Amino acid sequence: MPDRSFLEWPFFEERHRALAEALEAWAGAHLPVDHGDVDAACRGLVAALGAGGWLQHSGAAAGEVLDVRTLCLIRETLARHDGLADFAFAMQGLGMGAVSLFGSEVQREWLSLTRAGHAISGFALTEPGSGSDVAATATTAVRGQGGWVLNGEKTYISNGGIADVYVIIARTGEAPGAKGLSAFLLPADTVGLSVVERIEVIAPHPLAHLALRDVILPEGALIGKAGDGFKIAMSVLDVFRSTVGAAALGFARRALDEALARVKARRIQGAALAELQMVQGHLADMALQIDAAALLIYRAAWVKDQGAARVSREAAMAKLYATEAAQKVIDMAVQLHGGDGVRHGFAVEALYREIRALRIYEGASDVQRVVIARSILA
Repeated sequence: MPDRSFLEWPFFEERHRALAEALEAWAGAHLPVDHGDVDAACRGLVAALGAGGWLQHSGAAAGEVLDVRTLCLIRETLARHDGLADFAFAMQGLGMGAVSLFGSEVQREWLSLTRAGHAISGFALTEPGSGSDVAATATTAVRGQGGWVLNGEKTYISNGGIADVYVIIARTGEAPGAKGLSAFLLPADTVGLSVVERIEVIAPHPLAHLALRDVILPEGALIGKAGDGFKIAMSVLDVFRSTVGAAALGFARRALDEALARVKARRIQGAALAELQMVQGHLADMALQIDAAALLIYRAAWVKDQGAARVSREAAMAKLYATEAAQKVIDMAVQLHGGDGVRHGFAVEALYREIRALRIYEGASDVQRVVIARSILA
């Protein structure tokens, strides 16, 4: 059982502690799931998370705001139990984040479906020629035929191929660069949208390369105003970037638990590994990195929940430190397991594959360093 004392920190209210306890019980009863068929597993997880009421926290009803501390607690807990469960929850929030924050009443009908687990969402931002550089988006949306005509490609799209609806960022050309982008709501069955390729990665998740060929959307598909796409995308990432750190924190906590069990049980020269001072030093470093990551994550979430318009610096610090620290914690857990650390069927081996992508998506580590540096230079 991981350390739960952090729930007594002043960042949290009683409702957060109650939620964490209830989710821990739910996760213990429902997770992990069989990952043999990843698409089926994700569909089942979305349905189960919806039935359990957890997806209600992935978006906000009209007039409400997202509680980032709740998002982080849910992602941390799910990641500790099952990385695919964290993925399923996170994408329901990230995929519909633009609608949750800026969507019209009609668009929010999709949000009601994703929050209930009755529809799966995706966020189509990355392109073959633009990852962290959103301003380089090449997909176009041109007014015509009573609405918009979209053409372009998106890649590494989470839930690509199984999503029922996507939020698409496309260039509408109101101004050069980032100021000429807009956000659109795109049902997956729209004519002209196709899955070019399913992408296999080291920790299996549903990912795809999408193509848009003369996709026609009505005027009502535009989220917010034309030209606000970059602002919308950054606002969504501002909320969800801290939660990536929370998922990494969940992975790290699980790795420490696995390492503690291993060094207490494994014996060398008649004594438990845990009695070796060098091993104790490694455990101390792991615990220190976990607590430091947690402090940064829940600091960023608390600041956002207090009403801050933007928390770019705090969220960047949280994501950067938590994901990098989790990589180190998990690597040490693998090391303490010896040969079993790289053997399929052991939790630390799966964690080693799961953690790597978190240092890349939603802004790679070096991008976070740029965000932090620019904020302190300003």
